[in-house]
Amino acid sequence: MNSIDLLEIPAAILALLIAIIGHEIMHGWVAYKYGDRTAKDSGRLSINPLIHIDPFGSILVPLMTYFLPMLLGASSGFLFGWAKPVPVNTHTVIRNGGYNAAMQVSLAGIVYNLFAATMASILLVSMAEPTENSTLLYIFGYLFVIKLLLINVVLAVFNLLPIPSFDGAHFVSYLTLKYKIRAVAEFFAKAEPYGIIAIIIILVTPLKIPLVIWPIEIVLNLLLK
Repeated sequence: MNSIDLLEIPAAILALLIAIIGHEIMHGWVAYKYGDRTAKDSGRLSINPLIHIDPFGSILVPLMTYFLPMLLGASSGFLFGWAKPVPVNTHTVIRNGGYNAAMQVSLAGIVYNLFAATMASILLVSMAEPTENSTLLYIFGYLFVIKLLLINVVLAVFNLLPIPSFDGAHFVSYLTLKYKIRAVAEFFAKAEPYGIIAIIIILVTPLKIPLVIWPIEIVLNLLLK
């Protein structure tokens, strides 16, 4: 095992934490701009990772998505996960800013992930690929930037999917409520407990190619041009 192999996992873990914690903080920060102090008063606008880590979404799921393909004989998978959702009082947000404000809160984490991915892509194209003479710090930094780019794109693409409990579903719900189409929002609310089942089905079937793989590839190509 060479130095790149040894540094890849900690680089990926750090990138994942930055991606998922920043994603959640942005939801709370935008809600705070519309008068909702729920996240701020509960201390969830902090960058302290300990208050954001979810045992299932931040540890178990990333380990499964990364190492399970290797156990099945494939190359390592991509890291995917989530932090504890930052509490948001949607009623306060809607009262102060309407459904447009609620939609902004829904998309805030995705915007953060795309911004972080863009910054990572700018760094990556300016960095030289590590050589045998590169320092361990440079190799770690190079791997970190790659992982930061990939993980943020993956999170953005996944969260855009209109699957119950995902940001895309929240956005569609508030959009339809704005135009008084309540049936869509009611459907997503009832289906929310089954969102994880939908994700598993997508990941283990060919559906992942058009819904996840192709969009990820498109975004990466756009960022790296």
